[in-house]
Amino acid sequence: MSLLPVDQALKIITESVTLLPVEKIHLAEAHGRVSAADHSAKLNQPPFNASAMDGYAVCAADLEKIPAHLEVIGEAPAGKLYEGTVAPGTAVRIFTGGALPDGADSVVIQENTERPDDTTVIILKQPEYRQNIRKKGNDFLEGQTLLSAGQTLNARHIGMLAAANIAMITVYKKPRVALLSTGDELRAVGEDIGPGQIVNSNALLLANLIRENGGEVQDLGVARDNEISLREKVSAIKDVDLLLTIGGASVGDHDIVQDILVEMGLDVAFWKVAMRPGKPLIFGKFSPDSFDMPMFGLPGNPASAYVCAINFLLPALHKMQGRKDIGLPVSQAILDHDLPENGPRQHYMRAHYTENAEGLKIVRTTPSQDSAKLSTLAASNCLLLRPPMAAAAPEGHRCPILILKP
Repeated sequence: MSLLPVDQALKIITESVTLLPVEKIHLAEAHGRVSAADHSAKLNQPPFNASAMDGYAVCAADLEKIPAHLEVIGEAPAGKLYEGTVAPGTAVRIFTGGALPDGADSVVIQENTERPDDTTVIILKQPEYRQNIRKKGNDFLEGQTLLSAGQTLNARHIGMLAAANIAMITVYKKPRVALLSTGDELRAVGEDIGPGQIVNSNALLLANLIRENGGEVQDLGVARDNEISLREKVSAIKDVDLLLTIGGASVGDHDIVQDILVEMGLDVAFWKVAMRPGKPLIFGKFSPDSFDMPMFGLPGNPASAYVCAINFLLPALHKMQGRKDIGLPVSQAILDHDLPENGPRQHYMRAHYTENAEGLKIVRTTPSQDSAKLSTLAASNCLLLRPPMAAAAPEGHRCPILILKP
């Protein structure tokens, strides 16, 4: 099977995955979720004309001559209405967030006043008409659309929706991912590591990447390099939307994932992508007796697994959630060193960028691009993209980069 270009592989994946069902959840649980409908305000914000400052609610017509002496007839703190009316020659002590009393049209800040006694205020500076007043509905109006479908909710969105008195929100369900590691050599974090064994770092790496991107993980543990173990682990899958395997995707004698899963109901869409790291990527539709879901088979080297996940798994997860922003953000950066010409596979180089005084991104690749190295991956904040057969790039050349989440 020939190597599939990256863009064609991504097209196959995004056309294969579908939106998940929707559910209603409480706003307090909505951070990071994706809106599945437009959401409109249930009230005006602010719901009344409110003071923006501590001071005095007055009639501007009383202040044509400064200083002006006004009778203080009451108070309007936040949360309590002054029931009377501000008549000519009077003022009401008001506090930030307090409702503007009837008859008042401006607020004088307290720094521009004096209080000679308990019943009198002297206005020292004339305010502009309607100064220091937040007009009813000047933030948003009842019925106004505040959040559109496909928006990933952050803390700012949630604060706005809370102010609009929206308690329940319609979102797409979280993708549930079955995560299966493979390999006789793998041991859990914290276990004693014997000769020829390694820690299963990939499971935690990818589980957290999935959670960062809105998914839930059903960790199936480790399948050993034999048919019985692999079948037992896969048979334990329940109530998931996607199957992700790590390791066993290449061509070695112990790389049995594809063969066994095909026997169990996997229809392979492609195997092997023209990229590095990450060439031996499997993608298909897994349809055993009770499931019908996308399946990704990632290579076992950590950088290879991560780069494949970034480029293919994340767009799939994002589309399943109805996100508008599918995949990682792409930017441009200036090389601060020369790069040699690239080979026939698209190269995703681990790299780190900084910004100069002009706001331009300056990028440097990590010293080693070994696909087994996690230290260089952890030190990177971007992946520098080199297209197939790209010519040598000198220092100062602009290159596309994929921005990794901090």
